[in-house]
This record gives sequence, structure tokens and C-alpha cells, in this order.
Amino acid sequence: MRALSDMNAGEKGIVKKVNADGELKQRLFSLGLHKGSHLQIKATSIAKSTMEIEVGTTLLALRFEEAKSIEVSPL
Repeated sequence: MRALSDMNAGEKGIVKKVNADGELKQRLFSLGLHKGSHLQIKATSIAKSTMEIEVGTTLLALRFEEAKSIEVSPL
């Protein structure tokens, strides 16, 4: 397993664990990002400060600090 922040554009994976608390965890869950979710990295910023991911039919923008708390298994 690896952190979501370590993945590159075009890679796909399955969420294995969300290591976040409180408000952030609730926000991620409400956007469809939870254990078992399939995702694809659509793009990352040049400075590696944000990334765009697709979960189902939803596009999300996450900060790399937030993405570090999500464990994924690459497909």
C-alpha cells in the first residue's frame, strides 16, 4: 500500500484506509472517498501542492497534505 499523494497522473487505485479525523474525514466520506472506493488520479499541480482525483463520477481537488492521510492499493 502507498499514500494517495505518492501516485501520479493516470494511475488508478482502491482506497484501503482513510487516516483522517473529524471534519476532514466527514468531508472525504461525503464526497465518496472511503474504504473500497475506486479512484483515478487525473492531474497534479506542477508544484505538487494539489491533485485532482476522480471518484466514481465526482472530481475532487485535494491538497497533498490531505492526500498523505489516504492509503491506497494501486490497480
